[in-house]
Amino acid sequence: MYYLILIVLLFLAELFYFRVADKYNIIDRPNERSSHSRITLRGGGIIFYIGFLTFFLVSHFAYPWFMLALTLVTFISFTDDIRSISQSLRLGFHFSAMALMFYQWGLFTFPWWTVIVSLIVCTGIINAYNFMDGINGITGGYSLVVLVALGYINVEIVCFVEQSLILTLLCSVLVFNFFNFRKCAKCFAGDVGSVSMAFIILFLIGQLILTTGNFSWIILLVVYGVDSVLTIIHRLMLHENIGLPHRKHLYQIMANELKIPHIIVSLIYMLIQALVIVLYLLFLDFGYYYLVGIVIILSFAYILFMKQFFHLHHRMR
Repeated sequence: MYYLILIVLLFLAELFYFRVADKYNIIDRPNERSSHSRITLRGGGIIFYIGFLTFFLVSHFAYPWFMLALTLVTFISFTDDIRSISQSLRLGFHFSAMALMFYQWGLFTFPWWTVIVSLIVCTGIINAYNFMDGINGITGGYSLVVLVALGYINVEIVCFVEQSLILTLLCSVLVFNFFNFRKCAKCFAGDVGSVSMAFIILFLIGQLILTTGNFSWIILLVVYGVDSVLTIIHRLMLHENIGLPHRKHLYQIMANELKIPHIIVSLIYMLIQALVIVLYLLFLDFGYYYLVGIVIILSFAYILFMKQFFHLHHRMR
């Protein structure tokens, strides 16, 4: 009953945000880099922050340093959704937030190089999650799969976080998906949604890795990871500025050039990641070997796909 009431309250909060976004013209206008063709409300992913904030208050202020970190990330991302801000300012907020998250993890008790490596990995994951938010349903759908997996792991394998946190986040994702996981989305996540969700999932996976001492849990993000890393390598081979917007991700080729409906593309990503996780849990004792094998398989699939269909991207420019 508690979570049913929570979903209703989050639903009302999202509708209230829509009124605010409509009044203050917080919208996403399609351009030549977009995979959509309609003006749509931006920033609906703020519901993820509201979900975590609800847990924070109900749990009597659990994970306070991470709550502060998430607030910094949400604030700067929402500001960026409203008006463009400098890269240096955004990175300053992100690095400050990651320092707070590391403190919540207790990471500063580890060797100094651990902090440096974690900073690089976390920055890459946050940016990858943000870059992958380009079509209806992909951020909400993919996050749903990862959170369900984390909830299962937390109950059946090892307890690394309060289960009510994961359940609360699942409620916020379900509410967002109601408005976004459709042919004509009512709203987009915006940077405030994709970055805050990346930060939340990063925190949860970090908790899991630190609890178990097993880095192979990063496989929970392997589909996004392979797509993002290989797309960057591909763009470098094309001598492009990887800091500029583009439409060269595999999912973008599927949606824009092959004209596969957004929802179908999102479902494909969800199902592949779900299958990878299920098989990983079945072969948990061989986690690192499985991780390497999956990265190789997904990389070959990416390369074969691009060899077959990337020429359509140039043809349609």
